[in-house]
Amino acid sequence: MFTSDGRATTMVQCPEGGAWDTCIQNARGICGGDFDTIRQSVDNGVRNLLFACKAGNGF
Repeated sequence: MFTSDGRATTMVQCPEGGAWDTCIQNARGICGGDFDTIRQSVDNGVRNLLFACKAGNGF
C-alpha cells in the first residue's frame, strides 16, 4: 500500500496492554525520524499502526 504521494506504508503491531508510544517508537526507529500516521486500530488485543515515513528521512 502507498500514500497518494507515492510513499510506501508500513504496519507495526504492539500489545494492546501497552501504550501507543511503543508502536510510535518502533515507527520512528524504522523511519529514522518522523512519520505520518495513516491509520491506528486495536484488533484482538493488538495495537496496529499503519504509517509512512516523512519524505525528508531518506524514504
